[in-house]
Parts: sequence; structure tokens; C-alpha cells
Amino acid sequence: MAYIDLYIERIRSLCEKRGYSINRLATLSDVKQSTLDNMMRGITKNPGIQTLHKIALTFNMTLAEFLDFEPLNAYSFDEDGEEEPS
Repeated sequence: MAYIDLYIERIRSLCEKRGYSINRLATLSDVKQSTLDNMMRGITKNPGIQTLHKIALTFNMTLAEFLDFEPLNAYSFDEDGEEEPS
């Protein structure tokens, strides 16, 4: 699974638990709808920390809590075939 797919699944799961659509998340988080749409379609592969922070706050989470989930914690960058930056 690609790194961005982990974020997509995390956001979808949290939205589902709270009954939010992506449109509602955009409104509540003050993240542009187009930004969220691009993330959810995998076009934006490396969302900015400010965007993730706004999303986390919308779910009443710290950024650390948002990022602390098993699939992300177990992720290895070697899995997606992308080289790590030097």
C-alpha cells in the first residue's frame, strides 16, 4: 500500500465514524475542497503538515494522535518503491 493510501484510509475511517462527508470535512477544517479532493484521489501524494494538522484538529485530535495508527507506524518506505530523500 502506498504511503498516501494510508492517509486516505485514515481520513475516510475518521469521517465515517463521525458521519462526515469529505465536503463537510473541508468546511469544518478550513482546508480547501480541492485540496482534500486531490488528497483523496491520490493526486496529492505528500500533504503538507499544516493541512494534516487542520484535519486532525477537526477530529478533536492532536497531530500526533492523528498520525498514530498501526498501518502508518508499521509502514516501510521500501514497500512503495520510492527512494527516500538524501
